Parts: sequence; structure tokens; C-alpha cells
Amino acid sequence: MGKIISLNISSKKGVNKKPVAEVRLRVDHGIEGDAHAGNWHRQVSLLARESIDVMRAKGLELAPGAFAENITTEGIDLVHLPVGTRLLAGKTELEVTQIGKKCHKGCAIFQQVGDCIMPREGIFTKVIRPGIIRSGDPIQVLTARETEKIKSNRGRC
Repeated sequence: MGKIISLNISSKKGVNKKPVAEVRLRVDHGIEGDAHAGNWHRQVSLLARESIDVMRAKGLELAPGAFAENITTEGIDLVHLPVGTRLLAGKTELEVTQIGKKCHKGCAIFQQVGDCIMPREGIFTKVIRPGIIRSGDPIQVLTARETEKIKSNRGRC
């Protein structure tokens, strides 16, 4: 099991996200108040602290949100999760929809050190179960069996 170490949002695209204590996740939307929210496959982005540490080792001072990730985690190997993997974040549920992305033109981090980890190690998810998550909440990868059990219990009273 891992841990959410930072929740980050921004009101505009193309800027660093700022840490907040909690966020509300909505199905078919993502994080309320975040510029990247919407009814698409990249509603919520995640990046591991361990990945950020690789860039810190290159001499950069980086805070959570510097890569525009919504959720900074620790203790989960995000980059090796296949598309379709489900995650429990607090009491919410996310589904991995994409691994990595093209780096936008003019990425400040890439310009400083000639590398950026978000295109390789950031992941994107959509919201399956809504709710509030807080910094410090647990985050865990669901097994296929756990995912099926949750799905089958959803329609019951």
C-alpha cells in the first residue's frame, strides 16, 4: 500500500500546480477546481515521489505539483501499472487510462536539465467512484479479483 503525499491543482493549464489539503473527485469530470478536469480519459494525473527524486538527483529543487501532477504518491510503482488497473485512493476509485504523455513544448524542467520524467512515468486516470481525498490518505492497487468484487457489489442494496 502506498500513500498520497500531496494533492495539487491549478486554475490554468501549463503552470505548476499548488498543493491543497483535500480535493473532491467527480465521475466524468476529475478534480473540482482543476484546469485539467473534464469528461475525457486524462481526468487525474499521478506521479510518484520516487520519480521526482530522480529529477532532484540531477540538481533540481522540485516541490510536488512541479510536473503538473494532481496526486503525488509514494510506495507504488505507478509507471509499471497497466492501463485498466484500478486504484483505491482514500475512499475513491480511479482507473488507469494512459501511461506517460508527450512533453509540451517549452517544458521548463526539460530546458534546465535535458530530461523530464512526466512523459515516461506520469500516469493518467479517470474517476470511477467519487468522493473526497486528502493528503496522507492511503492509495493502493486493486487486484483483478478485488476489482471484480467491487463491481459486483455496486448494484446491491
